[in-house]
Amino acid sequence: MRIKSQKDFYSGLLFMAAGTAFGVGATRYRIGTSAHMGPGYFPLICSVLLVIIGLIICIRSVTIKTADGDPVGGWHVRPLVFIILANMLFGVLLDGWPALHIPALGFVLSTVILIVVASWAGPAFRLRESLALAAVLALGSWFIFVYALGMQFSSWPRLIPG
Repeated sequence: MRIKSQKDFYSGLLFMAAGTAFGVGATRYRIGTSAHMGPGYFPLICSVLLVIIGLIICIRSVTIKTADGDPVGGWHVRPLVFIILANMLFGVLLDGWPALHIPALGFVLSTVILIVVASWAGPAFRLRESLALAAVLALGSWFIFVYALGMQFSSWPRLIPG
């Protein structure tokens, strides 16, 4: 058995690993039956489907020939670091981290910081464009999630503790 598309093969493995991990996590909840579904039923079904999709992708990667074998490229560290960092900062800044004396900045400012930091992942960072994009996306997200859907987020920084 020879791999004819490396990208598809490793993508399939990633799907199967994620599906397996979520399937194991779903078993910590009550599964129930089809008639009386528990909180773990839907995640378990989704994880099984994810494993099946990964298996199909892996099988196709060894059966369907590609022109150059679809080699997997090198790791691009900069986008990986900045995208993960941006999401971690968003989570921390949204509600703060009192143990580290990091104040809660609220939904709007946390979204702006998320977008500016994530835009550093690209090859050409332009602060003016990033801030314009951040303003539009932050206000649009606030309008959709807080105003239209009524989700309970702290929109702005808490200036008075407690």
